[in-house]
Amino acid sequence: MTETQVTPVSTFYRSVHLTGDKSVSHRALMFSALQPGKTRIYGLSEAADPMSTRSVLQSLGISIVKKENWWEVVSHGRRSFTASSEVLDVGNSGTTIRLMSGILAGQPFTSTLNGDASIQKRPMNRIIRPLQEMGADIHGTANGKTPIVIHGRALSGMDYRMEISSAQVKSCVLLAGLFASGKTIVREPVLSRDHTERMLNLKTWTEDGYYCAESSPSHEWEPADIHVPGDPSSAAFWLVAAAIVPDAVVTVSNILLNPTRTGFINALEAMGADISIEETGRIGSEPIGSVTCRSSRLKGIELGGTIIPSLIDEIPVLCIAAAMATGPTTISGAGELRVKECDRIAAMVTGLKAMGAQVTELTDGMRIEGGVPLKGTTIDSFHDHRIAMSFAIAGLVASSPTRILNADSVSISYPAFWNTYFNHSSKG
Repeated sequence: MTETQVTPVSTFYRSVHLTGDKSVSHRALMFSALQPGKTRIYGLSEAADPMSTRSVLQSLGISIVKKENWWEVVSHGRRSFTASSEVLDVGNSGTTIRLMSGILAGQPFTSTLNGDASIQKRPMNRIIRPLQEMGADIHGTANGKTPIVIHGRALSGMDYRMEISSAQVKSCVLLAGLFASGKTIVREPVLSRDHTERMLNLKTWTEDGYYCAESSPSHEWEPADIHVPGDPSSAAFWLVAAAIVPDAVVTVSNILLNPTRTGFINALEAMGADISIEETGRIGSEPIGSVTCRSSRLKGIELGGTIIPSLIDEIPVLCIAAAMATGPTTISGAGELRVKECDRIAAMVTGLKAMGAQVTELTDGMRIEGGVPLKGTTIDSFHDHRIAMSFAIAGLVASSPTRILNADSVSISYPAFWNTYFNHSSKG
């Protein structure tokens, strides 16, 4: 177990060039493996989760090699994967196990996927059931957990209506659709992250209040090198830090500005954060730019409804902003947080209470009475990278030092976090 001590500061000035987005990096590797030929990926995140995707693909016969300043993926196409004699280890990565299940369901061989202790607790029926509807021979444990065993076979396309929006479930089904007869359509009530649709250039539309996307075995997309933009989920920590530290300015550059990923910026603006956004161009199908945040007087808000899918990963650090705001913040409709790397609702409530905040736990969120000074304490991150990083930001404004347990969990998504955190720069 590693631990890191953080101390309060009165100033916080940073200019952060973000590392590659984790969600796009997973997909860059997978989609390159589905294309015949060589693909160069620039800016790939080398965090533990995308590297789990790399490892799984390599075990399936795909060549993935790091070159000078890019990664090279060599494949003979979506039907060229070869069976692995070993269990495919996804590590801590829910994205890897769920999206790869869609790809493997239509392969002509058997695969077994498993991961670490955290993955073994996460629900998998959300992908097992729709894949079974497509004819897949896929099974988890009796209670719908890992390991997942897939006996690949022919699939049939379907029209799948999701009750709860999920980019991982949507992507899993759409990827299975590339190996299924006929068309596969996924309909979701609120648009979740749409990187799969953008990167594969899938047909999308809205119909009867649902966002729809379609895939089929005949679908092809233009082969091209991939440039991965910076991760907005990583940016959220620095922007919240700027908003709550008394004398602070933070600019994050190379940030992905996809609207399905920037809900946290909208939430911070609603809280009164002094934020400016400059869109500087596009990388492939994705808009990018820079965002600057300055010290702000925040106020509590109601956070729920359709915005939740666009900021689900950023809710932990938004809880820190809420604790420093004037007035109450209520977060609702975020029950998905209970089945992440840990129960993030319980973890945030526990940690905030330990720091002296007034918090009430709700079934699908929490209510935070802002404006109560935070005190330093020892925080259990529950081996969850976003919990560790969120309380590191809280430690900047606590009254005394804060110890973060299992601080090395940040490597799951943001290995450079601590270096950036402790790289103090002075005003001006």
